[in-house]
Amino acid sequence: MDRRTRARVGTAAAGAVLALAALQGSGAGAQTVADASSSPSSSVTVCHGTRPEGSLPDLGFPDDTPLQRTLNHVDKIAHGRYAEKFTSMAVDEEGSSADIYRIPSASFDAAVCGTAEKGVTVRLHDTDINEADITALADRISEDMSRWDGTFQLREVGQDGRGHVLVGVDDPETAEPILRKAFGERNAKYIRVEYAPQAELL
Repeated sequence: MDRRTRARVGTAAAGAVLALAALQGSGAGAQTVADASSSPSSSVTVCHGTRPEGSLPDLGFPDDTPLQRTLNHVDKIAHGRYAEKFTSMAVDEEGSSADIYRIPSASFDAAVCGTAEKGVTVRLHDTDINEADITALADRISEDMSRWDGTFQLREVGQDGRGHVLVGVDDPETAEPILRKAFGERNAKYIRVEYAPQAELL
C-alpha cells in the first residue's frame, strides 16, 4: 500500500485481519482511500483543521507532518475517552486528509476537529457499531475455520474499515445465507461476503 492509500486502524482492529489471513498471506481487511470515499453513509461531517501548524507535539520522525501529528492525537482520542464511539480510520497522506468512521457523537466530532492542524481535512462518517464490537464479531466468524467444510471454503476474515466484517469465500452465493443465519439477524447487517481466490504458498 502506498503512502496515499495507507489505512490506519487501532490496535484491536489491526488484530482483526485474522489468523486465516496470516496463514494464507491474505490482504483481507486492507482499506484504501478509494474504498473509504465510495462507502455509503447516511451522513458525512467535514471539518478543516484550524489549529496552527506545529502546535501539536512533534512525533520525532524526520518527515513529521501536520497530518501525522493530527492522526497521532486522534488515535489517543479514539482509543481513550471515545473508544465506545470509534470504528475505524483511513488516511490519504497525499491529500492530507482522513476518513473517520464512528457512531455519531457531537463531542467526539468536536474533539477530533479541534485537534486537526491547518491544512488537514477530516471527514466523519456515521456507523452504528464500534471497533471493539466489530472485532469481536470477526473473531467469532474466524474461530473455527473448518466449520463450513463441505458447504463452502472460508478463506479470509477481516474488517473493511467501515463497520463491516469482510468474509472471503470460494462460493459467496452459498456462503452468505449460511453465515447470516449462523450469526443471527442482529449481526447479519455487519457481514459482507465476497469471493476470495485460494491463496498460494510462494
